[in-house]
Amino acid sequence: MWCVAVAAGSFRRYATYRVATAAGVFTNTVFGFIVAYTFVALWAERPHLGGYGQAQALTFVWTAQALLAAAALMGGGGLEELQERIRTGDVAVDLYRPADLQLWWLAADLGRAGMQLIGRGVVPMAVGALVFPLALPGDALTWGWFLLSVLLGIVVSFGLRYLVALASFWLLDGSGLSLISGLACLFFSGMLLPLRVFPGGFGEVVQLLPWAAILQVPADVLIGVRTGGALLRGLVFQAAWGAALLALGRLVQSAATRRVVVHGG
Repeated sequence: MWCVAVAAGSFRRYATYRVATAAGVFTNTVFGFIVAYTFVALWAERPHLGGYGQAQALTFVWTAQALLAAAALMGGGGLEELQERIRTGDVAVDLYRPADLQLWWLAADLGRAGMQLIGRGVVPMAVGALVFPLALPGDALTWGWFLLSVLLGIVVSFGLRYLVALASFWLLDGSGLSLISGLACLFFSGMLLPLRVFPGGFGEVVQLLPWAAILQVPADVLIGVRTGGALLRGLVFQAAWGAALLALGRLVQSAATRRVVVHGG
């Protein structure tokens, strides 16, 4: 199937950037240490903040570092190429392919994410586990649910980034919107601070936004906060946002395609 071929090709493409991957691993690990020691100090003053023990909070930190590149928590994730192709008009060639534009880029993004998860996710998590007391699960089933949750989170991330990329059909330069989207993901995904820490109604609202499905839910699955019914609700929450964003992307893509035809692109 062509989707598998596109995903595999994307995986191999990103696997060739070995120096960049090594640099990314180093950066993630260093930043992980900085945030981890910050969390150690914070949880020493406020034990069980947000319902997390210190080991769970530290696990959240290293999970975020492991998923930083795979889930494109700071934006980007390869869809800048689509934005550039829209800007230059090369997207017209993509539209002539015997493959759906959205599915093509989704397959490519999944291949990229798989490579980044292995290349830039495993080492920082392993280093964190060696230095800090992490609350990692000891059973394979929990790890399996975690990987499924990560997959759903990546789909949600793609759905958001794809909409941002499609906005380039109407904008002369989509870099500003990409920057805003990246900052929103950085804050509302829990990358800076777990969303459960936020107080009151604001904390409840941010956990309902799509960005929460990218990091907060997978991290909670891994550290054991979501089990049983809470686990099922978390996965349904991710799947629902993923389906909604892909459907919205389909509508915007259809409108954008008509725009290209009207303007002779």
